[in-house]
Amino acid sequence: MADVLIDKRDDGVGLVTLNRPDSLNAMGGTLMQDLGDALRDLESDHGVRCVAITGAGRGFCAGGDMGGFAQRTGARNGGDGERQQQGGGERANFAVGLERAVEGLRQTHRRTSLKLHTMPKPTVAIVNGPAAGAGMSLALSTDIRLCSDKAVFVPAFARIAFSGDFGGSYFLTKLVGFGLAREVYFTGERIDAQRARELGIANKVYPHDSYLDQALAYCAKLASGPPGAIARMKENFLRAERAHVDEALDGEAANMSLSGWTQDHREGVKAFIEKRDPQFTGD
Repeated sequence: MADVLIDKRDDGVGLVTLNRPDSLNAMGGTLMQDLGDALRDLESDHGVRCVAITGAGRGFCAGGDMGGFAQRTGARNGGDGERQQQGGGERANFAVGLERAVEGLRQTHRRTSLKLHTMPKPTVAIVNGPAAGAGMSLALSTDIRLCSDKAVFVPAFARIAFSGDFGGSYFLTKLVGFGLAREVYFTGERIDAQRARELGIANKVYPHDSYLDQALAYCAKLASGPPGAIARMKENFLRAERAHVDEALDGEAANMSLSGWTQDHREGVKAFIEKRDPQFTGD
């Protein structure tokens, strides 16, 4: 069975399902490689207007594969006598190994969290249960989070002496502010669905027995929007994260003017006057 499933739905939603349910969809096996491949495919497919990600079984994503962590830690540590004999060679090996690990993680970040955050389509996390550690970070990287009332967000990094990855510290700070983001990470606070809604982490919370249907209906509504205008909106928001106000305003002026020349804009105005729902084509 594949670690990641893709469903390109007729309503324009591309649904990605993390599919390692026995491990709460932990990031082992080929899951992260497959996820990066899936996101690249969905971004380039013009028939997909909204990308949603969820987890199979009881959870969204448990983060890193703890079994894999244990194996790698054991391989790095070796025995005390062996380390003492290696001396400078051990330090050189450490430097090489660290460089490889950093670059590998950087590339994975770019293909997953950064892609979800920056692709010119709405991205949605449908959180059905635990989103822990890097799994929480992955959910935070999307534009919108739709949650079952059984969803729970758990940073989990401090418990195993990790500092955090996949952009969680950045995205959480943007969502809840500096002080609360630090508190959540330092303490490893579990955030249930209702608390997540209060904090602005969850955009919607649905009863668990209907969460998927309601979340997919929401995604279909996003997919029915004008794709060119939404791509420019997302560009504006991404610029707003880093730009001075005058640069943000100049960018909005350019994108607003471009949007006004599109067929979708003309259709939107016509539909408004005719009191009907617009039919956007992306032109």
